[in-house]
Amino acid sequence: MEPRATDESLIILQSLLCLMREKNLLSRADIEDLCDRVAMRAAQAERDPLPCCSEASGAAAREMARIGGYIGKHYGGKHRR
Repeated sequence: MEPRATDESLIILQSLLCLMREKNLLSRADIEDLCDRVAMRAAQAERDPLPCCSEASGAAAREMARIGGYIGKHYGGKHRR
């Protein structure tokens, strides 16, 4: 199976988020906010000012939740208040 460009982008973004969290440029609360924003965009895909496929936005929300869970467990930190 040949890798898709989205797979490459996903690897880069996952690595970037982890690196930024490692260096404390992003907090756990920041990651949680990002997860919420992606989920909100997926829930409102039809009204999104930046058009995207609703399937893709749903997949992005699931992936962001998975990444957020991993980063939270691996790096810890305080949750949002």
